[in-house]
Amino acid sequence: MHIAILTFDGYNELDSLIALGVLNRVESDWRVSIACPTQRVRSMNGVVIESMATLTDASAADAVIVGSGARTRDVVADQKLMAQLRLDPSRQLLAGQCSGTLVLAELGLLDGVPACTDLTTKPWVQAAGVDVLEQPFFARGNVATAGGCLASPYLAAWMIARLHSVEAAESALHYVAPVGEKQDYVARALRNITPYLHGEPATVSAGRDR
Repeated sequence: MHIAILTFDGYNELDSLIALGVLNRVESDWRVSIACPTQRVRSMNGVVIESMATLTDASAADAVIVGSGARTRDVVADQKLMAQLRLDPSRQLLAGQCSGTLVLAELGLLDGVPACTDLTTKPWVQAAGVDVLEQPFFARGNVATAGGCLASPYLAAWMIARLHSVEAAESALHYVAPVGEKQDYVARALRNITPYLHGEPATVSAGRDR
């Protein structure tokens, strides 16, 4: 199982790296990678990281999160770069985080599907012909979007629930949640993602806050 987090120059650390951390809480043979168009990328705050996978690797991955950043409009304007993103919801789980939603929109993956994004990106996503929702998370079929940096755990939890189990998603969220608030945090996250999962809504286990 390969999950790629598309991360471009000017990336938002909270979007790419929080998702990376939550997804890696699943104890399995999963490979979770930061996929970049270059060997290194620099964040909007100057944090330089090494790429772990290529865009070609991401196009072949089982699931892809498109991260956000300060230069996403440059990304979607780069036709050569965009042509490398061969994403397909018929064979992949796809997710857009904040301005990553704009990438999915420009790739034609949100046609007729409402989406979530951050407040700065909202007018650009609307200009791409996508209705923007005033909520942190939405999914239809194999495509999900989230709005707001701290909604990134919702995308990660949705992917874990879809690819592994709701229980695994709950456990990953429980680990990263603040002490003393774990039950409330997990319950809120599951309220946001369970309407968009297949099957019966999940319930939060009792007595786990410690």
